[in-house]
This record gives sequence, structure tokens and C-alpha cells, in this order.
Amino acid sequence: MADEFKTAMERNPHLRKYVDKFKKTYLKMPEFMTGLSRDLKELKYPNILYPIGDPLFVHIFGTQDVNTKYIVIEPRLETSDERLTYKMIMDKLLEYAPYADSPENDEEFGKILTDLFNKITKVVDNKKSRKKLFNFLNPGKVEITKYERDKYLYLLKRDLVGLGVLEPIKRDPYIEDIHVIGSNGCQLVHKIFDMLPTNIRWENDIELSNYLKNMCERIGRPVSDANPVVDGSLPDGSRINIIYSTDVSLKGPSFTIRKFTDVPISITQLISWGTMSAQTAAYLWLCLEYGMSIFICGETASGKTTTLNAILPFIKPKSKVFSCEDTSEVKPPQPVWQQLLTRERGPEESRVTLFDLLRAALRSRPNYIIVGEIRSVEGAVAFQAMQTGHPVLSTFHAANVKKMIQRLNGEPINIPLTFMDNLNVALFQLAVYSRGKFLRRVVGVEEIEGYYKEVDGVITRGVFEWDPQKDKHNFTGLNNSYILEDKIANVAGYDDPREIYNELNLRTRILEEMIARGMFGYYEVLDVIWSFYEKGLEGLPFPI
Repeated sequence: MADEFKTAMERNPHLRKYVDKFKKTYLKMPEFMTGLSRDLKELKYPNILYPIGDPLFVHIFGTQDVNTKYIVIEPRLETSDERLTYKMIMDKLLEYAPYADSPENDEEFGKILTDLFNKITKVVDNKKSRKKLFNFLNPGKVEITKYERDKYLYLLKRDLVGLGVLEPIKRDPYIEDIHVIGSNGCQLVHKIFDMLPTNIRWENDIELSNYLKNMCERIGRPVSDANPVVDGSLPDGSRINIIYSTDVSLKGPSFTIRKFTDVPISITQLISWGTMSAQTAAYLWLCLEYGMSIFICGETASGKTTTLNAILPFIKPKSKVFSCEDTSEVKPPQPVWQQLLTRERGPEESRVTLFDLLRAALRSRPNYIIVGEIRSVEGAVAFQAMQTGHPVLSTFHAANVKKMIQRLNGEPINIPLTFMDNLNVALFQLAVYSRGKFLRRVVGVEEIEGYYKEVDGVITRGVFEWDPQKDKHNFTGLNNSYILEDKIANVAGYDDPREIYNELNLRTRILEEMIARGMFGYYEVLDVIWSFYEKGLEGLPFPI
């Protein structure tokens, strides 16, 4: 690893400068790692530096006297000479830009920007021999060194194509959420080290306000003092919530970004992290294979959407899937996937709500309907879809089955208790703090048996329960599962409904074998599941 660290510093002078300064201050070197493991969570005082793609690096550092911090290491404009040169390059780019082709996406924009940059700059070997080209009317090329070329081109792409000062965090695969409250209050949730302050700053609230205005223009959700609260999606699919006006957000403009990963986390990865057991996942596998409707319930930031995406490969590959969302977060892998998004802006008559999307989906005869989150009247349409035989998957804010039924039965969703059995399974996932660790756990799985007049209520059965003392998921529904025995076993054609538990054990062994073999990639797991659907046990890449 020492050789890799040395090579990284040779390629990136700004990294070497940072490391030299750090070593001089703290009399020690950061530990360079190309990848992080969850075992690092045990470190009380981390001193870890890792790359997130040249020229970007992250240093997680804390001591007994220094609070652990997330430090972005990137090229910066450090002198007035560099800032003036950068401004001149930017002005020349603006002169040439009207004559360039219009890009259709960020990748094309980056290529066009590189071409324009190469036209207006000239790389020279000796920095001292450069002409002082600070006359903004000078038509000649701007002379820069090789190191300056890399720095300026990175900064231009960062500011014009990327997310500006937040671009490093966007690239870091270990980040879950970003929280900014005022120009000096950028914190984030790290997948391993939890909540950390960062060294990312804006000069003042005015600069932060301008930053948010530009971002909102790019995502098509303009923000202003008259319209200070905005929800939207960034180009990579991450969800952003902005509170712009200082008379609403008293500590300055603020926003939260929930990061989106291009490739979802696999079900085997969730099992290995302890989020759920292999047996719980096998149960969900059978439920989705046989068309059960499932709600993934929990609090904010409990990992509901992550779990929803992880179980979607259990839907058969030839199924027709419709997704209806406010912001694009679910990613079904099935080839026939119709992705629908709401349209909240514009005149009243042109707006499209989740309610409208669900009604449209019902007319298209999908095999599965996925609703990003049920919050209001769209819940009634979702239950109508279940009644007509369309399995519905959704996330829902509720901490337990009693709270879920109360919310569904009350305003504004208003699902009658007698309709509640159209929902088959409710999974409850919470963010828990156990023995000094922040964990996400499936704390229970409940089956909805139905409304019984005798008790004037809905009867449910708990089939999985998390034991916080042992951090273990217990299968309390063994030989007592309503969904497995009365629903799935009948459809599957078992003479003895109890035989369904043998099938559950088989799926459990398949998942456990994938974990034992280190198969955690989303598409790697997907291939195994779909191959099993096509060829049975012969389609598995390992014996069972």
C-alpha cells in the first residue's frame, strides 16, 4: 500500500502538499487505503486516507483532542495569480461557448468543455517563461503548466458540469446523506463513520444562495423567496430538499441530499451486514415470486428504499413492472419496466400526481406496481390495485404494524379496515443504536390475515422478530405462517402446505451459499436468482 500511496502523491502534487503539512503538524502519516470495510467502524480515532478518483481524496481523521472530521483533498486556487488566470480562462470559454455544439448530457458537456479548454490554453514547460497574459482583451492562448492544466480543467468541470464544491462528496461511494445548514455547516452521514463534519465551506450565505439557485435551475425546480421549499432529483438520481429563504431557515439557506447509487445494494450484502437474515430474505423471495403485496415500513433514513431495491430481483424476469414516484429512486432490473414520475410544477391542469400515475398504471395491466412512497390519497388506488390482483410494493412511514394500520385507516388515506387484507406483508425496518453502534435492522415482518368482526380489528401474525440482545432475527412463523401455508402453498400446488417450508429452506441455503462465496455484487446476485428461475438447481453456479 505504501507504493500506491507514493504513486498517488507523485500524480497529485496537491495530495503531497496536504500530506506533508499534516505530517509536520501531527508527526504521523495517514494510513492509505484503496477500499474501506465495515470493520473500520470500531476505530475510535481514525486516520485513514482513501482515493475517490483522481484528483480527489478523502481523509477521515480524529484524535482524543480533535473531533473526527471528513476532509476533502482536491486541487484549489491558492494564489491571486491562479484565481486571475482561472477567471480569464472562464471568460474566454464564455466567448467560445456560443459557437460550440449543444450537449445532450453531462458526458457530452464534459467533452465539449475539454475541447474548448484546449483551444484557449497552451501548455508550457517552464512556468517562469510564461507571458503574463492578464489583459482580458488579449486574443492569444493562455499559457499554463501541465500541473495547472489538470487543476483548471478539473475545477471547470467541477463547477460547470458537476456539483461544484460538493462534487467530491458526490463521487464518494461511502456517503449516504449530505446535510448543509448555512454556509459553514456542511455535515454528512458516512456509511462507516456515521455523522461527520466536513471542511467544505461557502464564503457566505449569499454565495450559498447563488449556488442553490444555479442547482435548482439545472434540475428544473426554480427556488426563490416566494417559493423557498423545493424537492427534486439531481442528475444522478439523488434526492434533494432545499429550504432557501433565510426567514424560513433561520441559520441560513439549507439543504439535504440523499445520495443515490447507480447500482443498488444487493440482498446478500444486506444479509451480511445483519440488516436481515437469509431466512427473512428467502421468505421475501417466495412472497415476490408468488405475487404478494409488500410494504417496507420504517422511519426516515431507516433504509426502506435500499431494502426495496435489494428485493426487486426476486420478481420474475419476464414480469411487467410499473414504478410511480415523486423522485426517481427505485430501480427494478426487469427488462419491461415503465418508469413514471409525478409533475408538480406548472398550471393546475397540467400537473400529474401519484394518484394520476397509479390510475394510468392500472390501465396498462402490469404484473407489479411499485410506489415510491404512499403518503396520501394514492393509497386508496394502491389498495384498489391489490384488489384487482396487481401486487403492489411500496415504502411507508410507520414504526410498527399498529401504527401502519392507524395511518392507512385514518386521514388522508382512509383505507377501510375490511380492505386491509389486500396487503399481504409488512416489513418494519428501523435505524437503531445498539451497544454504541448505529445499525439498520429489520425489526419485524408481519403478515396481514384480515379483518375479523368478532374482535372488530385486523388480525396480523408476526413471522420474523429481531432480538436486540443477540442481534439475531428469529423465525417465529415456522409452521404458523398464514402467507406461506394458506396463500403461497395453495398457488404452488402443494398437497401438504407444510412442504412450503422446505422450499423456504432451499432459498435460504442458496442465499447463504452466495454469501459464503463472496457474491455481493448486485448483478452477480441477480444472475444467480434469474438463472435459478430459468433452470432450477441446475442453473446455480454451485451445488446445493
